[in-house]
Formats: sequence, structure tokens, C-alpha cells
Amino acid sequence: MKKIILSFLLSVFCIALFAQAAPDDRGYIVKLGDKAPDFEMELTDGTKVKLSDLKGQVVMLQFTASWCGVCRKEMPHIEEQIWQAYKDKGLQVFGVDRDEPVKKALELKEDTKITYSIGLDPGADIFGLYADKQAGVTRNVLIDRDGKIIFLTRLFNEEEFAALVKRIGEELE
Repeated sequence: MKKIILSFLLSVFCIALFAQAAPDDRGYIVKLGDKAPDFEMELTDGTKVKLSDLKGQVVMLQFTASWCGVCRKEMPHIEEQIWQAYKDKGLQVFGVDRDEPVKKALELKEDTKITYSIGLDPGADIFGLYADKQAGVTRNVLIDRDGKIIFLTRLFNEEEFAALVKRIGEELE
């Protein structure tokens, strides 16, 4: 009987071990259609935002960092083509600054001239809910009103970015 129980426990352990999401070829551990992992983050102004509290709204997470050149290139496009175009239509956009102090996040916001909110991600714990912590930033996650992931980007590719903008427009119509 002990052998049966031990075998069963070992089987359950192995299933649980291998059931954890392996990163895809872009470093994501989430996929389209998944429920977006919930988190709470502090914004640069000190307020706190919990993703699950935003259910009923379309949310875009932009994973970024001040040292990321591609992020800096993409952020003005997010500001102009996404945030300014859709902020009054129900879209919430949050930059998620990877493992940097508030001072660095505020400098990034000022340098890139963005007006959407930036949240802090100490230890890259929020990032780690969505992608392998060894993977790079410059990625966007679009979440629908029901909390499901509906679009994922990596790096700044103009065609992919245009498709993201189009998808946001469709979601908010």
C-alpha cells in the first residue's frame, strides 16, 4: 500500500512539475485565450492598481525599462497611436517598469514624453507572471473586458504594432 501511495504522489509531483508553462519562442509563458494573471502594482504617483479590479475594461500592459532602447523607441508610438487615440474610449494602458526605482521610471516617462501610467515591478515579479524572467522586455499584452489575453507583441515591429492598434480599435468599438 505504501508503494502505491508513493507512486501516486510521485506521479502527481511529476505532472505538476511538467504542467508549468514553458516559455514559447518569444519568452512568453502565457498564450492567447489565457486568463491574464492577476497582480497589484504601485504606480509612480503612489496609487495602487489591481488588474482584477479593471475587469470590464480593455487593458494594455507594456513591459518596459529605462535601459531598453527598443522600449524607448516604441513608447512614443504607444502614446500617440494607442493611448491618445483610445484613452477616452475605455482603454487602460500601463507601462510596467521592470525592477527599477521610481526615480528611473519617472525619468523614463519624462524622456519619452508619455502620459500613460507607469507601474513599478520590483524583482520583475509581474513580468514573471507573463514571461520567462530571463526574457527581454519590450512586450505588450492586450487583455479584453473579460480578463482574457487577446494579443501579445515582442520587440517593436511596425506590422505587429499596427495589428495591435487595429485589435484595440476592434475591441473598443
